[in-house]
Parts: sequence; C-alpha cells; structure tokens
Amino acid sequence: MNEQLKIFFDNPIPFIPENIRPLNGIAGLYFIFSKSVDINYPFQQSKLLYIGMSEKRTNSIGSRLLGHFDGKSKNVGLQSYRKVTELYFTYINFDLLKSRWDYRIEDLESYFILDFVGKFGVYPICNNKSGLDIMNNNIKTHFKIDWDYFK
Repeated sequence: MNEQLKIFFDNPIPFIPENIRPLNGIAGLYFIFSKSVDINYPFQQSKLLYIGMSEKRTNSIGSRLLGHFDGKSKNVGLQSYRKVTELYFTYINFDLLKSRWDYRIEDLESYFILDFVGKFGVYPICNNKSGLDIMNNNIKTHFKIDWDYFK
C-alpha cells in the first residue's frame, strides 16, 4: 500500500552561525536558498540553491551548515551566493520521517533531489553530485513536496 505525505517547510531561518549551532546533533535534510535571487531553472524559477543532508548526529545538520557557512565544505557556489545575497535555510529532522521511510537518509536526499529535477529540469544550482536513483525502488511512501515555498 502506497501513501503520500505532504512536506511543508518551516519559516526561513537566516543563514548565520547563531541560527545554525542549535542544530548540532540533528540528522536530516537541509535546504539553502536566497530570498531575493531567482534562479532560472529550465522549467520554472526557484530561489533554492542547495539540498543537503546529514546522515548522523555526529555529522549533524548544524556541523554541515557551519561547513557551508565558513567555506570548509568547499562549495564555491554557496560561497559566491553568500557574497552577493543574504541566504536562508530550512530543514527536516529525519527522526520525524523515520517511521514512514524504509530507506536510508541518503536515499531520502536522492528522492528530494530527483523530485526537484522533475519539477525544475536540473539539479539545484549548487548541488554538484547526482543522487542515486531511489525512484527505481518499490517505495511505499511518496512525498508531495511544497517546492512553491522557494518561489
């Protein structure tokens, strides 16, 4: 039996260390975006720049976001956007979806990235790796993702 869950995002959080540190110890997905720059993706515009994940509490959303903030992640695209516009982020705590998702968190990230590709035509502009094709698996839970949040 397949089910569909709607995914909504919390209020945008300014991408600054004071807002990132409280997320230490949380595993999940995170989304970095601009509030002012529209990216012209092939199918439609979006302010979403990057979809990332933290697979363990020891390499938490907080530590991953701090790595993007201070440049340790070496994501040149995010560093460049941060120089020209204020960035924001939102996140999904994996603990909230574990009971409905039978796969690893890496597969959940792939699901979100591939869903984005389906709606926008390409990967988010600052993602430089392709997701595994989780869509080939027999997934019981499908997500209806509120990509309009990033418009």
